Amino acid sequence: MAHINEAPILHKGVAVNDAAASGITSRDIRLSAANLSIAFIALMAGGIAGLLQGLVRSGFLELPSWISYYALLTAHGVMFILVLTSFFSIGYLYAGTSRVLGGLADKTIAFGWAGFALMSVGTVMAAFFILTGNANVLYTFYTPMQAHPWFYVGLALIVVGILLNCVGMFITYQSWRKRNPGKLTPLFAFFANAVFVLWVFASLFIAVFVVGMVIPWAFGWVPTIDPMMGRTLFWAFGHTLVNIWMLTAISAWYVSMPKIIGGKVFSDSLARVAVVILVVANVPGGFHHQILDPGLSVELKFLHVIQTFMIIFPSLMTAFAMLATMERAGRAKGVRSLLGWWKTLPWSDARFFALIVAMFAFIPAGLGGIINASNQINQVVHNSIWVTGHLHLTVGTTVMLTFFGISYWLIPYLSGRRMTQTINRLAVIQTVVWAGGMLLMSGAMHINGLLGSPRRTANTTYNGSSAASDWAMYETLMAMGGVILVIGMALLLYIWAQLAFFAPKGDADFPIGEDYSPSDASPLFMDRWSIWVALATVSIAIAYVIPLIDFASGMNPGSPPFLMP
Repeated sequence: MAHINEAPILHKGVAVNDAAASGITSRDIRLSAANLSIAFIALMAGGIAGLLQGLVRSGFLELPSWISYYALLTAHGVMFILVLTSFFSIGYLYAGTSRVLGGLADKTIAFGWAGFALMSVGTVMAAFFILTGNANVLYTFYTPMQAHPWFYVGLALIVVGILLNCVGMFITYQSWRKRNPGKLTPLFAFFANAVFVLWVFASLFIAVFVVGMVIPWAFGWVPTIDPMMGRTLFWAFGHTLVNIWMLTAISAWYVSMPKIIGGKVFSDSLARVAVVILVVANVPGGFHHQILDPGLSVELKFLHVIQTFMIIFPSLMTAFAMLATMERAGRAKGVRSLLGWWKTLPWSDARFFALIVAMFAFIPAGLGGIINASNQINQVVHNSIWVTGHLHLTVGTTVMLTFFGISYWLIPYLSGRRMTQTINRLAVIQTVVWAGGMLLMSGAMHINGLLGSPRRTANTTYNGSSAASDWAMYETLMAMGGVILVIGMALLLYIWAQLAFFAPKGDADFPIGEDYSPSDASPLFMDRWSIWVALATVSIAIAYVIPLIDFASGMNPGSPPFLMP
């Protein structure tokens, strides 16, 4: 399809120079590289906090009096789930969009740097109050647990910074469409725009929660807060954030993986339909985190379970498309046996190997998601460490390994260096180490959850309870997995430093796959985001109007603050 293969038309005011020889200008490189740098710093900080947390929970370490287990738990969640994923996604999506659309618009650069500044300041503020013990409220910061009010201001700055980046992406996307009437936007840009649309939906909910409710309450301007309203608004954001990670990750599966394996994009139209379903059906899925909440009726929970299950369809479509892409690539190389194409895949290429391991991890992660979203089964695992294991399979394994695989081409692409055979072998080892550590830790979490071990707590001995003693072995395995993961993190940081600063200079490309068949062109209305935003708004209204009106009626008693130790 021509819309992927045509030479990009640069935005007005963006000059072609030596730095743009690979398809991206030096100013675009600086913006993406800055975001990625913060992401890797967050990886290091969050990883250390996670290791210490695991050692404390398993009984191998006792923390000094000046830091709490719950401070580590909060730091681990905020640094990994919010900061790392957001900065990495922005850096990656901006770079890829610049690559396929011929550069970012001038206003996009301005909004991007403004967003970067606010997000960076907000991250530093939030981290400061976490480390000083004034924000032991965990990643979910459920009310009525209360942190220092300026911790919430830091979170608000991160959200505002993300919204500014959203505006920047929309400017470049719409600018390209105006200059290219009658053409579909490249598939990667379609993915990127979808991610930022989801970010807007998510950010609006969390902005209402943090700015409209929590900050006035934390500063003491209002005496109480409604915990049910807070949980509902948070999970409209929190669950959407999960699919923001996933949509960012699968963009590489759909668009870049075919190029790496020497194949072509299986179906442009299938990919776009999967993206649209994720955007339209995603936000109401947040209610499956509240199946045990007493403030929601059974009928409403049943409706939300059905809406949550709609997200299964794009996952199944993606699984089919990935296998079809790999098989067709093998068939194109002359393979005729039933499974012979499997041997033709570039298993020794770290860029592919990290992605395929991430895809394997998504199989049990997706099955666990179905369990978590099922009304009856959820009640068995809901407040157990099973849920923590599921989170580490999704974001910790599927998303992070995909991000690592992206790094193996994105960092050389931005730095003008090349991945040597030595670094590539080390990257393959890093993938194995990380996947092994996650398999050990997440597997132990899942088993322990089925045995009743709780999440969100440091003390699991329960004064020598016989039931709690059954958890000890799995707590040890979790700690061992954490140690292995820190080794994998150290390997990744070393690889990143090599690719960014020390590897030999050379040409690197951002792999963009070609369409398999021009006849598979999607209709132009797929680029009419007003349609999909309107449908998503209707879906959100069906899910949220009734419960939010009930909560806002004032029938629920407000709660004074509760300060965590």
